[in-house]
Amino acid sequence: MNISVIGGSKCSKKDYEIAKELGGLIAKEGWTLICGGRTGVMEAACCGAKEEGGTTVAILPSADAKDANPYVDVKIPTGLGYARNILVVRASEIIVAISGKYGTLSEIAFAFNEDRHVIGINTWKIKGVVPVKTPMQAISQIKKILKKRK
Repeated sequence: MNISVIGGSKCSKKDYEIAKELGGLIAKEGWTLICGGRTGVMEAACCGAKEEGGTTVAILPSADAKDANPYVDVKIPTGLGYARNILVVRASEIIVAISGKYGTLSEIAFAFNEDRHVIGINTWKIKGVVPVKTPMQAISQIKKILKKRK
């Protein structure tokens, strides 16, 4: 199971800690974490996943794998800039957005176009985004979604 964590390349310390905790919880479930692979929310989620022995995959906007944060296992350099956002979405069954600006908003829009579920923590308040307050609540929502699919 792949879970994408999306969010800003710059974020508050609070959102960094939320993303780190979420990454750890994703790894504990045995799921693979997909993200854009750079800084901020993406780095935090990867860091948390790595601390729990998880696997992290970065779909990078640049053509250089060296641009990935140090917690990435699989680096996919695309050279596509923001256009790579659709790949981040398509690579996962469920998307969790933490804070973020217009790049995150575009990923949320792509997720809806691709019939993906979106869970949000401190992010855009948009119809269809399931708001939660904590990483544990996000994991609970993911499990509910997966249970409905069976």
